[in-house]
Amino acid sequence: MKGSPGLALQEFKMRYNPALDGLRGVAIVLVLLSHAHVPMFEGAFLGVDLFFVLSGFLITTLLLQEFQDNDRLDYWRFYRRRFFRLMPALLLFLAAYVLIAPLLWPDLDDIHQDALVSALYLADYGIAFFDSPETLLHMWSLSVEEHFYLIWPPLLVLLLRKTQAGKLWRPILLLWVLSTLWRLFWVGQGQHFYEIFFRFDTRASGLLAGSLLAALVIEKPGWIQALQKRMPHVMWLPLAIPLMMRLEWDNQAVMIWGLTVVECAALVLLVAVQQQRGMVYEMLRAPVLVHLGRLSYGVYLWHYPVVRYLRAEYSWPVVVVAGLAISIALSALSFYTIERWAMRWRDRPKRADEGGVPATAG
Repeated sequence: MKGSPGLALQEFKMRYNPALDGLRGVAIVLVLLSHAHVPMFEGAFLGVDLFFVLSGFLITTLLLQEFQDNDRLDYWRFYRRRFFRLMPALLLFLAAYVLIAPLLWPDLDDIHQDALVSALYLADYGIAFFDSPETLLHMWSLSVEEHFYLIWPPLLVLLLRKTQAGKLWRPILLLWVLSTLWRLFWVGQGQHFYEIFFRFDTRASGLLAGSLLAALVIEKPGWIQALQKRMPHVMWLPLAIPLMMRLEWDNQAVMIWGLTVVECAALVLLVAVQQQRGMVYEMLRAPVLVHLGRLSYGVYLWHYPVVRYLRAEYSWPVVVVAGLAISIALSALSFYTIERWAMRWRDRPKRADEGGVPATAG
C-alpha cells in the first residue's frame, strides 16, 4: 500500500456488510411512514438523514481506499459509476411520471417542469426558493447527494494533500461542525423551515458526519478505539430516534438540534455494526430489511407519487401496506431490468490500451 500525506497506513478494505442494507431498509420505511401521514410518525422524515450519514460513510470510505492504493482519485471513473448507478433508474421513473401523472392528476400543469428540474438535480434549491418541483417533493434529497458527489472528491483530495498523516479526521470534523453552525445561522436569521430543510448547504452535515466516520475507521486514532470499547454506554443514543418521531414538520427544533441528534445516533449504529456481530448487527441483518435496503433507491424514487395518490383515497394503514407493496414491485422491476443493465456498463473494466485496471463493484 502506498503512503499518502493525509492517511495513516492502516490496512483496511471494505467488505459487504448486510447490516448497512438493513439500515437502508429502516430508513426507507421511516420516510414512507412520514409521507403516508401515519399518526405519531410526523417526524419520520428524519429517516432521510440516516441515508445521508450512510451515504457519506460509504462514498468516503471508497474514495479513501482508492487514494490509499493509488495516491490519487480517478474522478472520471467515480462520476461515471455514479451516473450509471443513479441516472438510468431516475430517468425511467421520470418518464413514467410524465406519462402517467396526467391520468392520475389531470389538474397538474407543472409535470414536465418538475421532471426537468428533478433530472438536473436542482430540486433542493428549486423547492426551497421557487416551489419547483411542486409535486415531486422527494427529489430534493437526491439533489443534495448529487451536489455532495460533485464537490466532495476534489475537496477530499485537497484535504488529503494538506493534512498530516493520520489527522484527516480533524478537518472533516471541523467541516461537520461548521456545516451545523451554518444551518443554525439561518435559523437565527429567521429563515423559513422549508428554506433551510431542503438545501444542500444547510443539509450537508449528515453527509459530512458519515465522511468523518469513514476517516476515523481507516485512521483509527486512539480515542476512537477507546470509544469503541465503551459502545454499550453510548448505545442509548439511537433510542432517541423513536422519541423524535413526534417532531412535526415546520418545527425549528429539528433544525436546531434534531438533525444533529439523528446524525450522532446514525454514527453510533454504524460503529456498532462494523465488527459484524452483536445484537444491533443481528437486528439489522434481518433478511426482510436487507432485501428492502437493496431496493431502497428505487423504492424511494417510486413511493412518493404512489403514496400521494393513495392517501387521497384511503386511510393510512392501507396507504402504508399498499404503498410499500406497489413501490417495492416497481423498484424490483426497475432494478432487475434497466438498473442491472446500467450496472454492467458501470462495472466494465477499462480497455488495456487505456492503461486501465478492472473496475471493482461498489
